[in-house]
Amino acid sequence: MNKDIGIRKTIDLGDGRVITLETGKLARQADGSVVVSHGDTMLLATVVARSEIKEGQSFLPLSVDYQEKYAAAGRFPGGFFKREARPSEHEILISRLVDRALRPMFPDYYQAETQVLISLISAGKDILPDALAGLAASAAITVSDIPFNGPISEVRIARIEGEFVINPTISDLESADIDLIVAGTLDNIVMVEGEMKEVAEKEMLEGIKKAHEVIRIQCQAQLDLAAEVSGSSPKREYPPLEADQELLQRMEQELYDSLYELTRKTIVNKQERRDAYDAIREGFLESLGEAEREEKEGLVKSYFKDIQKKAIRNFVLDERTRIDGRSPEEIRPIWSEVDYLPAAHGSAVFTRGETQSLTTVTLGTKLDEQTIDGAVIEGRSKFMLHYNFPPFSTGEVKMMRFTSRREIGHGNLALRALKPVLPNGAENPYTIRVVSDILESNGSSSMATVCAGTLALLDAGVKISRPVSGIAMGLIADPESGKYAVLSDILGDEDHLGDMDFKVTGTKKGITACQMDIKIEGLSFDILEEALNQAREGRLHILDEMSKTISESRPEYKPHVPRIVKLTVPKEFIGAIIGPGGKVIQELQKESGSTIVIEEVGEYGVVDIVSENKASIDYVVERIKGIIAVPEIGEVYKGKIKSIVSFGMFVEIIPGKEGLLHISEIEWRRLEKVEDSGFSAGDEIEVKLLDVDKKTGKLKLSRKALLPRPERK
Repeated sequence: MNKDIGIRKTIDLGDGRVITLETGKLARQADGSVVVSHGDTMLLATVVARSEIKEGQSFLPLSVDYQEKYAAAGRFPGGFFKREARPSEHEILISRLVDRALRPMFPDYYQAETQVLISLISAGKDILPDALAGLAASAAITVSDIPFNGPISEVRIARIEGEFVINPTISDLESADIDLIVAGTLDNIVMVEGEMKEVAEKEMLEGIKKAHEVIRIQCQAQLDLAAEVSGSSPKREYPPLEADQELLQRMEQELYDSLYELTRKTIVNKQERRDAYDAIREGFLESLGEAEREEKEGLVKSYFKDIQKKAIRNFVLDERTRIDGRSPEEIRPIWSEVDYLPAAHGSAVFTRGETQSLTTVTLGTKLDEQTIDGAVIEGRSKFMLHYNFPPFSTGEVKMMRFTSRREIGHGNLALRALKPVLPNGAENPYTIRVVSDILESNGSSSMATVCAGTLALLDAGVKISRPVSGIAMGLIADPESGKYAVLSDILGDEDHLGDMDFKVTGTKKGITACQMDIKIEGLSFDILEEALNQAREGRLHILDEMSKTISESRPEYKPHVPRIVKLTVPKEFIGAIIGPGGKVIQELQKESGSTIVIEEVGEYGVVDIVSENKASIDYVVERIKGIIAVPEIGEVYKGKIKSIVSFGMFVEIIPGKEGLLHISEIEWRRLEKVEDSGFSAGDEIEVKLLDVDKKTGKLKLSRKALLPRPERK
């Protein structure tokens, strides 16, 4: 094969770095394939769609999967089988980033099964591939003949030392106070996700605007690439969705007013409201003849959803009142409780409306840290947050087999929200695990996790810098009339029928994390700014409600929380503390009942002593201090006789350090045998260190130097 085949386009990032798009060289049997290169990092994205829509299909079966090949970084996968297996949480999170940006861009009529695969095939040093995955996927679809209202692209925007940087390196990102992934089209923003260190709303908005400038360039490059690919146009055609205009018009005439008036009744309970709407639908179905009902039941249900959505949206825009009776800015009633689980290290219940989280905090040791072993990202994590969404929380029956992508995504958002306020370094000796179990759900369960997580951390005594709360914002907009309503603390139904799901978390000082999905075109930055400011007011209100339960960290950890004491010792003493074959440290743990963990950090050894018993910790501290102590000439030590020989006895003056007490130095009188002194092995004895041999390090001890010299006769 000619290595020069293929079509390429280059994107200049403006600082000497370039991104290259290439198609026509790899994976040519896919409907579309593109290789995106940035430095030594390369991603291959492919897309394949079925040529026919499955009969009865009523949604778009789109799957997006991102995978990192370990060979791309010159590494072997871990585990017994030594091959890539189920996706890691890191890969799932990147898959979700791409999926959420692509999904709204397919035409409504397009419902063919579609699979997008993105593979990291070369991993350059210090380059994060997640910022390139969306660009690669969109480019693969754009050069195919699959109907698509894109292209889209994604970029990472970070603020480093006051300056915004596009797609920064891993090392540069460590000092960033804003870290966002932004997705958009030539004209609009469609998705935002990231974390911040308590920044102001206007600063976040500024970063999104700068990201969109680069997104436009990357979208245009995709269009230019597709223009040179003959197979990208025309797009394939699919039969239009089944339509019955006569039935639709009849349903609108008979049902719209009833649905509008039902919405006016503002039924607060989710299930009661759902039952009331379903009763209207069933009433219409019963009005049809048996044959017509059997033939058109599917269409009736589909049209009913559309008419219901239209009626509710118009009601909100006309009446400025929501389906549960609240005003657009109003937050649902909140109640919370801490220390609900007496055996947990920290616990909290947070309830907002019909959404409830029971959250626990567990404090562990260095041994409990999470090992991160990805093809690109390696290391250890001291903070974990897990989000569980059991089916009973929505009154449903479902199989529970493994953690869903949604649970992983919501957990990651809550983790990002709380991470900036956690204590660092010596202020936090613990590995922290937060677990949120959603017990009820009617919208904003990830934000309930943030609030419950804050309360549980305060209850556990973790010294967070400031409490964090979260709120989910929605939007209903009518482009024709120009009317719109920004909704605070949205319900599940408002999420489904609305145009935006914008989750914002933060402290009283600023934003810590966000996740935004926009479902319509043409959302102005003015509306986005209004939503951010309204979210801030809601966030502060929620923080005030939380403070009524607990406002500061408990001054002490609970009695059953293991205490951790850290010691820093010179590196050369690590071996002495461990002992030959681990003998010393194992004996220390057995004698004290504590757990001891040693880690080499630079020129020092860091020793963690863990126990619920203070006396056992004190015992280990004293023993370790003895091990690392340096014997001083002239000092008096209370030692232990380890063994007796013909010429004296060996005395351990500090753990691991023995000296010779010669027979002539036991007492002033002359001894024929050591045993004549009355001492035996295991006895304690006070001795003075007379000298240390500079060559051998041997210690010379004396007991008689501590005894009064007898008068001469």
